[in-house]
Amino acid sequence: MKQSVKHFVSSLLRYLPHVSLTDVSLRSVWERLGLKRLDRYIIGKFLGTYFFLLMIIIAISLVIDINEKIDKITAAHAPMRAIIVDYYLNFIPYFSNLFSPLFVFIAVIFFTSKLADGSEIIAMKSTGMSFRRLLRPYMISAALIAVITLLLGLYVIPRGNVARVNFENTYVKKKKVTTAENIQLQVEKGVVAYFQHFDNATKSGYGFSLDKFNDKKLVSHLTAQQVQYDTLSSHKYHWTLHSVQIRTFNGMREKVAYYESLDSTIAAEPADLVNTRNQQETMTSPELRQYIERQKMRGAAGLQAFEVEYHKRFAMPFSAFILTLIGVALSSEKRKGGGMGTSIGIGLALSFSYILFQTVSASFAVNGGWPPMLAAWIPNILFAAIAFVLYKRAPQ
Repeated sequence: MKQSVKHFVSSLLRYLPHVSLTDVSLRSVWERLGLKRLDRYIIGKFLGTYFFLLMIIIAISLVIDINEKIDKITAAHAPMRAIIVDYYLNFIPYFSNLFSPLFVFIAVIFFTSKLADGSEIIAMKSTGMSFRRLLRPYMISAALIAVITLLLGLYVIPRGNVARVNFENTYVKKKKVTTAENIQLQVEKGVVAYFQHFDNATKSGYGFSLDKFNDKKLVSHLTAQQVQYDTLSSHKYHWTLHSVQIRTFNGMREKVAYYESLDSTIAAEPADLVNTRNQQETMTSPELRQYIERQKMRGAAGLQAFEVEYHKRFAMPFSAFILTLIGVALSSEKRKGGGMGTSIGIGLALSFSYILFQTVSASFAVNGGWPPMLAAWIPNILFAAIAFVLYKRAPQ
C-alpha cells in the first residue's frame, strides 16, 4: 500500500512541472470565453455588489424577523435546533430568492451610477464602444444570477420550505391544517370518492362513499362508516374500510353486500385530501406539476395558487435580464443635478413596484379568476416593454 502511494506521488511530481499555471488560471478561462478585461471588471463589480447587498439585507431581515417572532417562538417553547436549522437556515435562501429582482436592480443602479459619476462610462464610449457592447458583461452576470435563481426555485428551496413552513404553522401561526370536510374527487376515470370528514393527523375519516360509473351510469355505490389509510403498507394507496355496504347495479337488478372490514385500493392519499398552508411552496417543480395534473384529473378546485407558483418559478429568473437592462439604461448617463441619488431612487421605486405588481397579479389569479400563467408572466411583459423603451432612448 505504501509503495503504491509513493509511486502515485512521484508520478504526480514528475507531471506537475510540465503543467503551465496559465493553463489553469482564471485569466485563461476568461480569455477562452472571449471576455476582455473590461468585461471581467464589470462582471466582478456587478456580482460583487449583488452579493454584498444580499448579505446586508439578509442580515437586516434576520434581525427584524427575530424581533417580530421572538415572543411567539418563546411562548410556543420551540426547540433551539428547530429555530436555527429548520427555520432560519431555510429562511435565508427563501428570502434571497424571493427578493432577488430587488437585489439585482439595486446592484446595477448602484455600481453603474458610480461608474457614470466617475466618468468611466464616458471613457468607455470614447473608444467607440456602443451601448449594446456595454450591455454584454451585464447580461452575462444576469444569466449567472438567473441560472442560480432557477435552480434554487425549482429544486433547492422547496425542500427547505418543508421544514420552514411546518415550523411556522406549528410555532408561529399555529394554523396547521389537519382536517378537511366534504371532500369530493375523482380518483380514477369514472370513479368518484367522497369523504364527509378526514383527519390528516390520524390518517382516518368517516362518512366515506365510492361511486363507479360506466357510460355515465352508476354501476356501484360503496359506503363505509370509517376509513383508515395504511401508512405501513408498501402499497401506496392501501385503505382499510369499516362497516362497509356495497350496492351493485345491473340494469334493474341490485345486489347488496355487507362487510365488517375490507381492504381496498383507492387511488388517493392524505396529501390529496388536506391542503396545508403554503403547501405549493414545499414541492419541487416536477412534484408540483404532477400534483396539478393529478388534481385536475380528479376534478379538484382551488388549484390557482399551485399553478401560479409553478409558472412564477420560471418567470422570476427572466426578471434578472429585464431589470438589468432597465438599470443600465437609467444609470449609465452622468447626471449633473441628481447624481447617483436620483438613479438609486428611481431604481428602488421600479424594483419595489415590480415585486408589488407580481404579488397583486398572483392575488388576481387566486381570487379574481385570472389565468395563472398570465398572472405569473405579466410583470415581466410590462417591465420588458419599459426596458425596450429605455433601451431605445439610451445613447447608442
